[in-house]
Amino acid sequence: MSVSGVTDDIYSKLGLGKNDKADDRSSNELAQEDFLKLMVTQLTHQDPFKPMENGDFLAQIAQFSSVSGLDKLNDSFSTLSASLTSNQAMQAGMMIDREVLVDMELGLLPEGGMLTGMVDLPSSAGNVIVSIKDQYGSLVKEITMGTQAEGQVAFGWDGALDDGDYAPPGVYGITAEAVLDNENTTLPVLVQARVESVSMGSAQQGLMLNLDGLGSVAFSNVSEIR
Repeated sequence: MSVSGVTDDIYSKLGLGKNDKADDRSSNELAQEDFLKLMVTQLTHQDPFKPMENGDFLAQIAQFSSVSGLDKLNDSFSTLSASLTSNQAMQAGMMIDREVLVDMELGLLPEGGMLTGMVDLPSSAGNVIVSIKDQYGSLVKEITMGTQAEGQVAFGWDGALDDGDYAPPGVYGITAEAVLDNENTTLPVLVQARVESVSMGSAQQGLMLNLDGLGSVAFSNVSEIR
């Protein structure tokens, strides 16, 4: 029997028929029929005294399949990445001029406005204090909030000082502490800020928000959008 006959017989036993239609697959794509042809050709031309081990042949087929699969996977990831970047850019445009709560220790006191934010309490706490400091680290104002329940507690400062004067507009440092389980504990502060613009950072950074007077922060640091 000819090699062609053997090939047809194998196709028949496997429930595969020849396709007379034009093959629209790309020239570098290997399908099931290609593997069968390779196997028949390998068996026909191998040295009968040095037959190829089944494991070696199957390893070759697996390598062909892996290369084809990786190419398709890379294409899929490229398409997904482009789609995510496009969606992220659209969302970024909607962030401009929105107010956000950001986990940071700097806040902007605007001209004629207020510096606002939240103190995040993991449980009820006593003697909650928010400290406002200038650029040199000197204490400018203490906001005493007393005992507070678990959750986010809002605070605000209009620049008023204890002597009745007002602090100039600008960027100030903000820290918070409270008594938790009979110990003085430093607490995370969420500062409210306005988004001036957005930019697409590197693959590691992702979307970056440029905050009014406070510089750039990663979108992942945003706790709430208002």
